[in-house]
This record gives sequence, structure tokens and C-alpha cells, in this order.
Amino acid sequence: MKTKAENRTEESESSSISLDEYEKELRLLQIELVKLQKHFLCCSDRILVVFEGRDASGKDGTIKRIVEHLSPRETRVVALGKPSDRDRGSWYFQRYAAELPAAGEFTLFNRSWYNRAGVEHVMGFCSNEEHEEFFLSVPEFEEMLVRSGIRLIKYYLDITKDEQKRRIESRRRDPLKQWKVSSALVAINALLLKRTKLAGIRASSPSVSSSDVTAPMAG
Repeated sequence: MKTKAENRTEESESSSISLDEYEKELRLLQIELVKLQKHFLCCSDRILVVFEGRDASGKDGTIKRIVEHLSPRETRVVALGKPSDRDRGSWYFQRYAAELPAAGEFTLFNRSWYNRAGVEHVMGFCSNEEHEEFFLSVPEFEEMLVRSGIRLIKYYLDITKDEQKRRIESRRRDPLKQWKVSSALVAINALLLKRTKLAGIRASSPSVSSSDVTAPMAG
């Protein structure tokens, strides 16, 4: 009987395409994106695309290929850094609201307000009360964006833990990509690994109570 990992590998291999096929398909899709942007401009649409996902899941590369041939005047990529003291003392969504698209603008968020649902909570950057408040507020915030005329599209990029580990190790060895591996990233993944192991212990032993283990971050 085959394991889940073996089945996933076989599915990946059967669905893979050659580099030439990939390049041809990519070009066709990028041409369609250019046409789509012209439509956005004609209609004065406000497009917001949010990318979330596991570390090393391909957010940077995906965004790079999307914007590669789009008009830079009407395209923006937003990748906000660590919040400042002023940010921490403001309405949580305020710094994201400042980056929302204007009419005819195509804006892509490389990570977003969903940091609070994952990284911030796992690393202790927000309290349990702030974490719970986020889940109450985010549907209202996003509904407000849509009512205001913004076309909101959200993507979550996922990879297996083994593939994530392989990519992170590859980045560590590549001097051109080492900047992507921060101490925070290493700490987060170490913490998630520890929690995953604890969850496994809890599943096999009644001596570990549910209060000893919190759920790992989704992305």
C-alpha cells in the first residue's frame, strides 16, 4: 500500500510539464493579463490581489511573473515590513488601507493583514484578545472593501512540509537568496515543527492535555 507522500509524488510527476511547455503557457497567460489590465483601465476598476501562503511557497515568484509585462504605472506590489511603533498604536488595518488601489490600479499584496492570523500570533506579537478581535473584524473589513468598489481576490499558496524544508535549505545555500531566510523565519518554522511533534504526542498519549498544544499556523 502506497503512502500519502508517494501518491502526492506520483500525482506531481504525472501533472508536470516540460520547461518549453511551461514557457509557452506562461507567455499566453501573460498576454491575457495585459489585455485584462487594459480592460481594468477602461473601466476604472480597482483590483486588489492578496497572496498568502507558507514560507517558500512561491509568492515572490508568482507575483513576479504576473507583473512582468504589466504597465508599471498602474501596477503596484505591496510587501510591508515589520510594523512601526506608530502602526502598533493605530487601527490594525490602517497601514494596509493606505495601500489600497485607486481607480484603474492593479495592486498585489505579498502577505497582508492575515499576518495577524498566523505569524503574529505564533510569534507572540499580538495578544490572544487581539488575535480573536482580528477574526471578528476581518470579514467586516473585507466586506467594506468590496462595497466600496474594490475587486478583492485572495490566493493561498501551499506546499508540503518536506518541499518547504527543501526550498528553505536551498535558499540558505544560495547567496542570491539568503536574504529571504530571516531569523524570524527560522524561529517560526522551528516553533511550528515543535508544535507538530507535540500534536503527534497528544494524539498517541492521553497524558498530554489539549491545553498543552495550540494549533499550528495555517500558512
